Amino acid sequence: MKTEQPTLEIFEMAECKENVAPVEETAKLEPYYVERYSWSHLKKLLTDTRKHQSCLMAKAPHDFMFVKRNDPECPHSHRVYYLAMSGENRENTLFYSEIPKTINKAAILMLPWNPLIDLCQASLDYGMYSREEELLRERKRTGTFGVASYDYHRESGTFLFQAGSGIYHVKDGGPNAFTQQPLQPNLVETSCPNIRMDPKICPADPNWTAFIHSKDIWISNLATKEEQRLTFVHKELVNVEEDPKAAGVATFVLQEEFDRYTGYWWCPAAEPTVGGGKILRILYEENDESEVEVIHVTSPMLETRRTDSFRYPKTGTANPKVTFKLSEITVASDGRILAAVDKELVQPFEILFDGVEYIARAGWIQGGKYAWTILLDRSQTRLQIALIPPALFIPVEDDAMEKQKLIDAVPGSVTPLIIYEETTDIWINIHDIFHVFPQTQEDVIEFIFASECKTGFRHLYKISTVLKESRHRQSSGGLPIPSDFLCHVKEELPLTSGEWEVLGQHGSNIRVDEVHKLIYFEGTRDSPLEHHLYVVSYENPGEIQRLTERGFSHACYVSQDCNMVISKFSNQKCPHQVSLYKLTGLEEGIAQRDKEFWATLLHSAGSLPDYVPPEIFSFESSSGFVLYGMMYKPHHLQPGKKYPTVLFIYGGPQVQLVNNRFKGVKYLRLNTLASLGYVVVVLDNRGSCHRGLAFEGAFKYKMGQIEISDQVEGLQYLASRYEFIDLDRVGIHGWSYGGFLSLMALLERPEIFKVAVAGAPVTLWLFYDTGYTERYMGHPDNNEQGYYLGSVAMQAEKFPSQPNRLLLLHGFLDENVHFAHTSILLSFLVRAGKPYDLQIYPQERHSIRVPESGEHYELYLLYYLQENLGSHLAAQKVMP
Repeated sequence: MKTEQPTLEIFEMAECKENVAPVEETAKLEPYYVERYSWSHLKKLLTDTRKHQSCLMAKAPHDFMFVKRNDPECPHSHRVYYLAMSGENRENTLFYSEIPKTINKAAILMLPWNPLIDLCQASLDYGMYSREEELLRERKRTGTFGVASYDYHRESGTFLFQAGSGIYHVKDGGPNAFTQQPLQPNLVETSCPNIRMDPKICPADPNWTAFIHSKDIWISNLATKEEQRLTFVHKELVNVEEDPKAAGVATFVLQEEFDRYTGYWWCPAAEPTVGGGKILRILYEENDESEVEVIHVTSPMLETRRTDSFRYPKTGTANPKVTFKLSEITVASDGRILAAVDKELVQPFEILFDGVEYIARAGWIQGGKYAWTILLDRSQTRLQIALIPPALFIPVEDDAMEKQKLIDAVPGSVTPLIIYEETTDIWINIHDIFHVFPQTQEDVIEFIFASECKTGFRHLYKISTVLKESRHRQSSGGLPIPSDFLCHVKEELPLTSGEWEVLGQHGSNIRVDEVHKLIYFEGTRDSPLEHHLYVVSYENPGEIQRLTERGFSHACYVSQDCNMVISKFSNQKCPHQVSLYKLTGLEEGIAQRDKEFWATLLHSAGSLPDYVPPEIFSFESSSGFVLYGMMYKPHHLQPGKKYPTVLFIYGGPQVQLVNNRFKGVKYLRLNTLASLGYVVVVLDNRGSCHRGLAFEGAFKYKMGQIEISDQVEGLQYLASRYEFIDLDRVGIHGWSYGGFLSLMALLERPEIFKVAVAGAPVTLWLFYDTGYTERYMGHPDNNEQGYYLGSVAMQAEKFPSQPNRLLLLHGFLDENVHFAHTSILLSFLVRAGKPYDLQIYPQERHSIRVPESGEHYELYLLYYLQENLGSHLAAQKVMP
């Protein structure tokens, strides 16, 4: 789910144990009533606020790539490439900055953003996004336009990227050195009539690229223009029910719940052939969704009036059937394709990988000797890392006798190798931390992996596994047992430890310095509210050195040579800045490892004039955990007054709202509420992330049953310390999981929450997807009570009977939390005779993207809270 959409942020890093005396009984405080504005006045207020927001737009560069210049005489030894927004629009494109060898340390150097691409001449076909790309952007939560990602081949200097329906390439930084002028991007010509997506450069030969067209894999040669379709599983039929297969594409659940957005992987090495040619390989996932339910969504817009159909596996129902396949392309020395052979596993996937439901990650080790994959069972409590030798694949053959000959020809020693396995009673959070070292012994493989299962907090481990030969033989005709392929773990060396976590999700990763035997990683060692860059030795672990400054939260990128680092950092008062540092003490011990400021890529323009950052607070809850929150105080507090309070909530897994980071524009609506006279409170209850598996897993099997008690406890804690909080006038608002909890709050504690504004809420967990729901709630057959208690639609009779207390917001085209969630709740509310208000956004999916829709949503929120919670008129309405 992971959508905090409509969002917010905070400051003051001290853990806010300020000496505030408890509220004493004094003269009765008078309610403060927010001023009632007309719809037009509120619209103007929001419009005026927007005028000042351009300086806080998320313009920070991202997706960095350091490239070293070979010329020792050049004053600029490095160049860094990145994506960023050009001008004042939201269009992403490629830029670069030159990094000088020396700097004037008495002055701050601002690196200019040089466009790599000549946008004036390029005429890139951004156009309207195809349905496929639009849905992928929803999965990735991409809010900008233009170039969303790029691939780069370091040796040749080739860039490859998608823009709209086109794929483009340029060369810079390879053997032809660097350009000083913007480049004209070259369109990769094609015979494909439709959208091409997910383009990748072959690392073994940069002339070859691959892409997805209509759920099949194609390859194209940039030099010869030769193009060929490799897979033929999708038929391009209009009827989704009759066309269930795809190759090289990650399905909905893998994209939405496991953050895997691709389904194919180039082998990094080519196998030479007689005559100067080579064999290129692509590992890919083939999936069959024939047993997955088809969902139909019809647009209510009269001018379009179309039905959108897609596969969506509801919890407890069938997932797609998956398998690995291998495409082998033999190319001549002149670049011609001589043969393309499609290969399948020597035995079915479900036999070789018994009990596996999800292919969470995949790729190739250095040199291409093995493909690797990270696998999960359906309950997501068992993880396996497996190596797959290319010899385990045989050509696809329809003739049974010929196929048996191919199977018999595979040596018995060729099997999958499960090099690591772990289990847990809670669940396994998938991450991107996996680094395989070059093999120095034929029968041993060493790698870095991160695990939460051992201590309850994600930490780094260096693991050595013996690659044993399996006892199973395909030719024996028997079926393998799970232990047949399980290899012996010889050593498992912990590199980090403690009640904090190494970050490995949502863009955080590690950088391994194999020269100096070091690992750079991000973590929460100093505070759960700040992310920092650390370094530790993987040869002699023990001491951990922090490289970033306290008082800020950092997102870092370490160069491939481990000699420079870029940090995007901020805190509640200071918007994002991006700075470049040179790493020092490279030849000394960990304690001497540090960084030296080198230059700035983005300097903060400062906060908005009317922006008042919130204050962080913490308290020990009755659950025994310390909970963190933040509070926006009304901007003009009057003594003797108590103010209406709005609780902004997400409360679900994989999200942390309360931290020392500037979140910018999304949270400005909370500042606007504070300027109008509301107290705004945000709290991370049990179940949110970065606090360890026990904290996050507190609501296993019982989502919706514990979160509101934590939130109420936080409100009561604040009210005991600040007399201006009016607990008789509390509203709650959230989106997605926050919308679900807003409904749950009104249902469970109507005496506290007078108004609930619920955006895109899950109302019936049986309607949500397998990957997310079963991870946290288990299979519905095994947790009937938990599914009932967590589904607000089934308890509609508990909602209050007074009007003007419940507002539902939902995008009609929502393909994540379907509009059916709101529809079924409305049916039960009508049946129970309960009042509600409803606002539909006909053009929106799960996230609000159309600017007019976003403005209307914020306007409606302000008006609804004003009329039903904060104003004198609201006080006259009947409330228990």
